[in-house]
This record gives sequence, C-alpha cells and structure tokens, in this order.
Amino acid sequence: MIGTILWAIIGGIVLGVLARLILPGRQNISVLATVVVGILAAFLGGLVATWIGVGKTNGVDWIRHGIQLLFAIVGIYITAQVSTRRGGRSGAAMR
Repeated sequence: MIGTILWAIIGGIVLGVLARLILPGRQNISVLATVVVGILAAFLGGLVATWIGVGKTNGVDWIRHGIQLLFAIVGIYITAQVSTRRGGRSGAAMR
C-alpha cells in the first residue's frame, strides 16, 4: 500500500511535468499545482485502466501510462484555465 502511494507520487510528478511540456503555450500554475494534478492523474488513470482491463499487463503498462498522461494533460489544461480566470497572471499581463 505504501509502495503504491509512493510510486503514484513519483509518477505523478513525472506526469505533471510531461503534461506541461506537451501542452502548447505557457501554463501559469504553480509547481505544487502541477504535482497535485499529476498525482491525481496517476490515481485516476490507474483506476480507469483497471476498470477497462488494461491496468496489469506483462511488461510495461503503456496503455495505463497513456491514460494517466491523458488525464494529466486535461487536468493541467483545466487548472491553467481556472487559474487564469480567477485572476492569475495571463500571458498578456506578463509582457
């Protein structure tokens, strides 16, 4: 159980960073928000992968990781949009 949580945190950090690299443009959200979204994406993506039957395969679970990355990309996008609407700095304000 502890190992699963630790791997979700580590994977979440990696997923959050990858999602920010994949998304075009600049996302004005904190590093903490990136990590939290990545961790949530790791958990939710793992659950969805298990529900559809691809959570545990022989070797590397590429489909599960792809689902997790998709969740992270959507989560980062939504977080960035909400942050900008709530008065966060937009790209135009930083110029």
